[in-house]
This record gives sequence, C-alpha cells and structure tokens, in this order.
Amino acid sequence: MEPKDFSVITRREFIRRAACAAVGTAAMTSAIRDLRFMNAAVAQSTIGPNDYKALVCVFLQGGNDSNNLVIPTIPTEYSNYAAIRTNVLAIPQSSILTLDGYTDPAGHTFGLHPACPELKQLFTEGKLATLFNTGTLLYPMTRAQYQGGILQKPPQLFSHADQVTQWQTSIPDQPPTTGWGGRCADLLNSVQPGAPISLSVSLAGANTFEIGNIISQYSVSTGGAISLSGVSGARLAALTNILGLSYSNLQSQAYAGVAQHSIQSAGLLNTAITNTAGNAYWTNPFPNTVTNQISGAKFTSSLAPQLQMIARLIEAGKRATANGGFGMKRQIFFCQVGGYDLHTGQTPGPGQTTIGAHANLFAELSQSLYAFQRAMEQLEPLYPGISKSVTAFTASDFGRTFPSNGQGSDHGWGSHHLIVGGAVNGGKTYGKFPTLSVNGPDDTSTGRWIPTTAIDQYFATLATWFGVDPGNLATIFPNVGRFATNNLGFI
Repeated sequence: MEPKDFSVITRREFIRRAACAAVGTAAMTSAIRDLRFMNAAVAQSTIGPNDYKALVCVFLQGGNDSNNLVIPTIPTEYSNYAAIRTNVLAIPQSSILTLDGYTDPAGHTFGLHPACPELKQLFTEGKLATLFNTGTLLYPMTRAQYQGGILQKPPQLFSHADQVTQWQTSIPDQPPTTGWGGRCADLLNSVQPGAPISLSVSLAGANTFEIGNIISQYSVSTGGAISLSGVSGARLAALTNILGLSYSNLQSQAYAGVAQHSIQSAGLLNTAITNTAGNAYWTNPFPNTVTNQISGAKFTSSLAPQLQMIARLIEAGKRATANGGFGMKRQIFFCQVGGYDLHTGQTPGPGQTTIGAHANLFAELSQSLYAFQRAMEQLEPLYPGISKSVTAFTASDFGRTFPSNGQGSDHGWGSHHLIVGGAVNGGKTYGKFPTLSVNGPDDTSTGRWIPTTAIDQYFATLATWFGVDPGNLATIFPNVGRFATNNLGFI
C-alpha cells in the first residue's frame, strides 16, 4: 500500500489532532519528577557551537527474528543452527552472505541473511556493527538465576505492549512516564535555546521513545509537516480563539498554543525541506519500491520513505538559519516498520527459507539503511563531517524463539541489533553470541535467549556519543550502574 501523505488536512481534523496533542502535553508536564530530571537539565560542556549530531531509531515492530539476520558459519555451529531451526526456518549455508575476513574475539565467524547484501557492504566498509543478544534486564542474569527466581525479571516478558514500552523507556521496573530519547532531548535542550523545531521528530506518529518533559515530539509524514491550508491572519486568530475559548483556563490555552505553534512550525519545516524534494535529489535513490533480489518480489516500502524524510530533515537541520535551515545542534528521529510478528508465514514453507515475508522485510531494511547512509555521505560536500554525525540503530519488541513452531517463530527475549553510521566502529560484532542450544546456558528453556547485554548498556553507549555527560547517564538510565559497563565501544 502506498504511504499516505498527510501534509494537508481539513480544519476539523486539525482541531481534533491539536486538542489531543494539547491534552498529551499537559499530561506530560509532571512526567519525570520521580527521576528528579529537572535538576539534571544543564548545559553539556562537551558540545561546541558548531557541533551537530543526530540519532535515528528504526523500530522493527512485532519482534524481529534476528536468529536469521546474523547466522554462525563455523561448520559445527551452523550444523546445530540448521538442525534446530529445521528446513522451515534455517537458511542454507550456501546462501549465507559470509562476513569474510572477520572472526570475533571468541573465534566465531558469521554471515548475514541472503536478502541483505547492502548490509554486508556497509559492514565491509566499517560503517555497520552488530550487537548480539540484547534485551530488557533489571540485573545481569544467568539461566540458573532466571529459572530459580533469584533475581527480579523485567515485568511481562514476551508481551508486545510491555516490551515495546520497556525498550523505549529503558526503565523496566518503573511506571512508563518518559522515553529515553525524550530524556536525552530534555537534557540537551539547554544547548539549543530557541530551536525553530523540536529536537524530537517522529515519522511514525506518537511514540514512547520521544516522550519528554521539556521537549515534545513533533510528528511529520513522509510528505512533510501536517499543515492547515488557507489559514493566516484573521483566520488564525479566530481559530486559536475558538480553540482557546478566550483563554479562560490553562487547558484551553494549551489548545490554542498547540494550534498556533503547529501551524507556524509546519510552514517553516515544509519551506526548509523544499530543496530536497523528489527522489532524484539523492544520488543513491531511496527504494520506495523494494525488489527482493532472491525471489524477484516487488513491494512498496514503508521504511524507505520515512528514512528519506529524515534525511531531508537532517539536511535542513544542519543548514544555517541564514540559509533557510534550522541551525540545529541535536536531533532525534523515530521511524517504524511493522510486519515482524511472524508466528506464521515467516517463510512460504519447508525448503523455501530464503524467500517470503521475513526475507522481504530484511531486503527492505537492508536497502533502506544503505540508501540512508549513502544520503548522509552525499551531504558531506555541503556539511563536512555530517556522515560521522548521524547514527541509525535498530530496536524491536524482542527476539524470537530459536526453534520453529512449524510455520514461523514465537515471542522471544534477547536479539541482535544493527548500528549504522560513519562514526560507528564497524566491521565488528559486539556482545556475546548465544550458545545455540535449547536448554543451553543462554536459554530460558524453549529457545528464548536470556540477554547478555542490557538495553541500558546499548542505549547509554549511543547517548554518550550523542553528548550526554557521563555524570548524567544515570539520570537518563537509572539502572545502568547495575551492569559492568555503560560503554560497549561500538561508536
């Protein structure tokens, strides 16, 4: 289905959305008092006047089966992989895209799913790293501790809604009030006074990841900012007056303020991105139609248009205000692609494991991330260093079971993830690859990997690169001190 363009909406729809946004904003004003975050919202001494960085969260909605994203290639390990995954899920060894010349510190060798040649290219160039067996944790946990109930587990493991929230807040043992991206934006707000647009921009609507106390997420579509055509001057005054009910109370003032600010921001943003309109601007076009090179299947991408708009917003964000840009120092983006909850139909059937729904998702992910990285490199002549100033990373509800259920895979826990960008210490893998054995040392009991790296460590590494002072990491990630390190070294 072709992505909808919500860049222009009716007045009635705009009023409805503005009202909802105002209510949400009012509800968030006291969201992180429990973290005493306001006292930590201070200027970051490491950020200079010309410093720019952007984080791009690519959320794989539904729980990605990363057991088929990164595959062991040592013969004995591959044989174990193939025996347990069977011909319903196991990728034939001859089809794996081997990461030639790379052996991890433990002596393992790996390959990628055959639908991901672009990811292999980025790995070879040193612009992609993989992080193994990462998931929600309250404390480091062994199999014995899991089974014996010795340590507290994250609540509601294997639940989509709960695990999505925990991934996006990085606080599994506290009520969800803010996202870790939102807390980063709040903390860094002081280095971006009077920013013309929000530090947090979403291409996938409202999300927990970007909820903050100071900074509100700003949603745009793949066609640009939501705008209300034909509204200016007296009409704008009348509209804000109607929404504000003559500004008689705080909530009505919020309605009016959101309406006015949204109209003004939309116009500013849409003007700023005009120069990058059209896929022809990009030397390596974004694959709005993805072709799976294995099966020849063609389908419309929902991820590529989101990443293309993010690339356009990064160009406008980096451009100086004197040249019609935003002159931003920090930006946080969120995009999302669904379809990963593949209990059934993960492959077409036995012996057809390199094609089908999951292979198509990997082809989309591979081609879209590749186009995005090339877009950042294309901007280098205009903004030297920008390809090393933007980092994209994947997140997902959870991993999936290593054994097949006969038609796909079920909800798991730990999973492997990708980090892409010019600043990434790529061409390497990080973390501990699980022992691929049901009832083995890394398994709960049914082929669900107990994470050996906490999401707190994953995200703290990104936040440190982004500019969060080490002294403030515990404010963003209250539980990170429970783990051996808060910097995994992948960037």
